[in-house]
Amino acid sequence: MDFQANKDLIFQNVAQIVEKENRPKDSVNIIAVTKYVDCETAKKLVATGIKHIGENRVDKFLEKYHALKEENLTWHLIGSLQRRKVKDVINYVDYFHALDSVKLAQEINKRADHVINCFLQVNISKEESKHGFLVEELDSVLLELAALENICLVGLMTMAPFEATHQELDQIFSEARQLQINLQAKQLKNMPFSDLSMGMSRDYPEAIANGSTYVRIGTAFFK
Repeated sequence: MDFQANKDLIFQNVAQIVEKENRPKDSVNIIAVTKYVDCETAKKLVATGIKHIGENRVDKFLEKYHALKEENLTWHLIGSLQRRKVKDVINYVDYFHALDSVKLAQEINKRADHVINCFLQVNISKEESKHGFLVEELDSVLLELAALENICLVGLMTMAPFEATHQELDQIFSEARQLQINLQAKQLKNMPFSDLSMGMSRDYPEAIANGSTYVRIGTAFFK
């Protein structure tokens, strides 16, 4: 497995899409999702120049964090988080990508010793199997979240169905982008909504074309 070649190819592909879409050169952050590999493999990937690491489970996040804490990395918790595990992990997290309930936000606010950058998870596709707020819930949800001083809503996160066509991907991601623009325009306290977390190995080109600023790529690094 040639980690450097895989990393270079992914970064080149992203750069080409960014250029094609006339977006600023450094407007997309690539998160290497290491949930399927061990710490030694993750270290080899980091050695290629990776700066953002993503994990979706608390135990694996903590394992990688402590193994790689000497590296200058930005840490992303990208999976669902149970309230009972918030206290174990939240103060190691730079970005949390799956804020999907008010109760979870309240627990994070209680346990955090600093402001936590969070992406509000929205279920644009309305899949029953997916977590996240429905768009029509957001007005009331934001009123409740506004009182939480340790929560900063930096943006939105959404995921498309695995079997989505190119046209469906474009529709879902463009709806998320428009929602982000609308929320950003409100200029709410602690809610800049400046970013979009969407796009994985299979659909990051469509996500970047629709304004994603963070893409979560796993399998493509480890072919």
